[in-house]
Amino acid sequence: MCKGLTSLPTCCLERAKELRARLGNVLLKPNWNLSCCKIGKNKPTLEECIRWKESFEKLISSKYGLCAFTAFLVSEFSEENIAFYFACEDYRSSKSVAKLSAKAQRIYDEFIGSDAPREVNIDHETRDITKANMLVPSASCFDMAQHKIYMLMAKDCYPRFLRSPSYRDLVCQAKPGAKAAKQPLQEKAA
Repeated sequence: MCKGLTSLPTCCLERAKELRARLGNVLLKPNWNLSCCKIGKNKPTLEECIRWKESFEKLISSKYGLCAFTAFLVSEFSEENIAFYFACEDYRSSKSVAKLSAKAQRIYDEFIGSDAPREVNIDHETRDITKANMLVPSASCFDMAQHKIYMLMAKDCYPRFLRSPSYRDLVCQAKPGAKAAKQPLQEKAA
């Protein structure tokens, strides 16, 4: 370590490491931006954007909705939540029992462990239960933690996303779908 850094308090060094890890994650994920929602014909329709307001599940089940929501989380430095949620989904759908243990350890080390680079915000009880589940990894060992993160996103991040300038801009730029565009023409003909 250079001489200048040794004089800094440990808390400053820890904070610098945390910021470096967060910025590194953002820079390594170039596909996590709104450009995937705005390229040419790949824009979501107005109806699809409005459907995202119906429920959090409809938002994340939409390719463009997930892209826009992930970009929003990146802008708020909380992309670890959606990354953890989908890492758990991928883990649960693993067919190979032999790979479960290694995958479980990788998820735990990245998102749940005390020194995890992308640590998710879960309570100590959930963290302890998940750690105990790691002793004998099963397809459901992250269920409680995943549910907590899902609820956190649904009750906190999702409403903020719907109020964000990013979402409003996306709705303003969205074009009506083919069905919606044809309806006014049909009504005029009648």
